[in-house]
Amino acid sequence: MGKLIVLEGLDGSGKATQSRLLTAALDRAGARVRRISFPDYESNASWPVRMYLGGEFGPKPEDVNAYAASVLYAVDRFASFRKDWGAFYQEGGILIADRYTTSNAVHQCSKLPREEWESYLNWLFDLEYGKIGIPQPDAVFYLEVDPAVSQQLLSGRYQGDEGKKDIHERDAEYLAHSRAAAAYCAERLGWQRVACCEDGRMLPAERIAAVLLEQTRRFL
Repeated sequence: MGKLIVLEGLDGSGKATQSRLLTAALDRAGARVRRISFPDYESNASWPVRMYLGGEFGPKPEDVNAYAASVLYAVDRFASFRKDWGAFYQEGGILIADRYTTSNAVHQCSKLPREEWESYLNWLFDLEYGKIGIPQPDAVFYLEVDPAVSQQLLSGRYQGDEGKKDIHERDAEYLAHSRAAAAYCAERLGWQRVACCEDGRMLPAERIAAVLLEQTRRFL
């Protein structure tokens, strides 16, 4: 089997940028490596996720309960594994994932009372890694970003057009709950934390990338 390295973080934390930089660095070093991203918007299997994020099942994240939303994302990952990257992984390739099952852990825990988080995580990992059978990550790096900084980055992504944000991105209370859930998951599940801000500003992408590359090499 190969290796699966996951980059996790809240919206606006730079996961897409850092996953590309890490993949490129490993490729230059001669590794057999691929980048994958979730949801896989190029796949028809992501359509229910797009409906959910677009507000078609309700305008608020909690309109779709944690377990139902988890299944939507899990189906997208299963289809991607079977049709796209599963053989590459099984033949020894290295995968750098921008989000994974870990995103369900963060975003769906935030919909539940704190006392239910542990039972939900047990259910989630049994569903995706056990019953569905997609691979477990070898390492998860959690990109920690100050909430105010991530909101600035999101606004820049959409050129200030708040209407382009999905139902997660435009719900400040939900994002606050997600941040608390992410901190819990990082501690509970042993994720590697990577500080991405200093003095209220995002660190240069290259500086974060260097830290990620150094830590990734320890798992390969």
